[in-house]
Amino acid sequence: MIPKPPFLKDLTPEREAAEFEALKPRLAEVWDALTMADEVPHTSVVVPSLTLDQSELTKIAGASFYEERLLFLLIRLRNPRARVVYVTSQPIHPIILEYYLQFLAGIPASHARSRLTLLCADDASPRSLTEKILQRPRLIERIRAGIVDPSRAYLTIFNSTPLERKLAVLLGIPLNGCDPRLAELGTKSGSRKAMRESGVEVPDGFEDLRDATDAGEALQELRERRPHLQRAVLKLNDSFSGEGNAIVSLPVSRSKGALRDALTRLEFSVPTETTEAYFDKYTRMGGVVEEFIEAPEKHSPSAQYRISPRGDVLAVSTHDQILGGPREQVFLGCRFPARDDYRVRIQEAGRQVGRELARRGVVSRYGVDFLVHRREPSEEWKLTALEINLRMGGTTHPYLALQFLTGGSLDPECGLYRSPSGQAKFYKATDNLFSERYRGLLPEDLVEILTMNKLHYSHGTESGVLFHLIGALSEFGKLGVTAIANSHEQADELYAHTLEVLDTETTYGR
Repeated sequence: MIPKPPFLKDLTPEREAAEFEALKPRLAEVWDALTMADEVPHTSVVVPSLTLDQSELTKIAGASFYEERLLFLLIRLRNPRARVVYVTSQPIHPIILEYYLQFLAGIPASHARSRLTLLCADDASPRSLTEKILQRPRLIERIRAGIVDPSRAYLTIFNSTPLERKLAVLLGIPLNGCDPRLAELGTKSGSRKAMRESGVEVPDGFEDLRDATDAGEALQELRERRPHLQRAVLKLNDSFSGEGNAIVSLPVSRSKGALRDALTRLEFSVPTETTEAYFDKYTRMGGVVEEFIEAPEKHSPSAQYRISPRGDVLAVSTHDQILGGPREQVFLGCRFPARDDYRVRIQEAGRQVGRELARRGVVSRYGVDFLVHRREPSEEWKLTALEINLRMGGTTHPYLALQFLTGGSLDPECGLYRSPSGQAKFYKATDNLFSERYRGLLPEDLVEILTMNKLHYSHGTESGVLFHLIGALSEFGKLGVTAIANSHEQADELYAHTLEVLDTETTYGR
């Protein structure tokens, strides 16, 4: 018999730690069952909380609607015996829900909807969703009520912190994510050490820096080691999407005074950032200093994986990241798969990192960001690993969208994704489709636009467009899109056509 989970008032730190450990074997049992059969009954509790530094999240327009990005996990409902409990801060618009359910091939939308429980905290405050849930014991009870069989249930989250661990224990189900005690491995400092330990090359630099003084001393030493270095990059340990990066141009003078002065003229990824605020966060979070790799030709691919409860490292995808902002440090979107002349190499390098993570006990989705660079087209690409994202990331939900629509799988030998028909699939995706003209568009307006312009994904052609972040459209003029096709060129064309349609349609009444 599965023991009844505790109430929050009864949860001492000692009991929480013991019960969390006791839940771990159940994740392995559920994982094995789902791997062996397609129609195993289970409940997936999805809490898409961005439990991240809130001061960094404020830099992202419409961040509160990023909870919608994991709606692609409704793919679980393709199994007619599966249930999903999906929790958000605010209610999801019914049209958005209908939009996703219609793509579940072979499953009537009404049947899928009957197995879906939607719950919300009804709280728009700038705090993490998990924190909001923990403050609402009756909401926790409602989540519990949606779990038919706790022995066949698990908690899926965006990232893992002590808050998610506590919630898993209170629900009495295992956490499908990294043990928060290992979260250091996903920081900028922890990433560098883990990647170096795995034998994968990292940029020259220093980790575990505590403040501006440490950063200045690290820059001085880096300059001595690399006399011709022109620029370096500072990174906050717990930042994301490149928003916590700052570029420093190294002065000609080698004096300490000149270097200190250079640190007052940082080039930030976010225009509103200030030197004082940045180093306040640097002191609070810690950070790293790295060389800024200069090369005539360079790209920023990433590779994604899952580490199973048995320690198996499973390749999921590779992407070429689309970066913007000053010095192209900010993540804007991605193209799948990564280029064929380095795709398999980064896939293997990322798997190498995963073996080190698995050795340390990590069970989680993770991604590794790389820089590939060369000086001449005839040269082989040089691979440098930049960081580990020990969580879901900006490339997770587009890939989930591909799985959601096609039901295919990745061929790990070549890194291509093939639909059940055998067709290789490609896409271009972004979370940052923005225009002032989009403000005021309602979800029903978007559905009408894409319907009238035949942008809907077609199961017949296995191509089309899937939108996300629809809830952010009216208030922020922001939207996410994944354009899926049978080649990179076709995906680029479909993406461009989608933008043209949206721009044309939003001239109405203006």
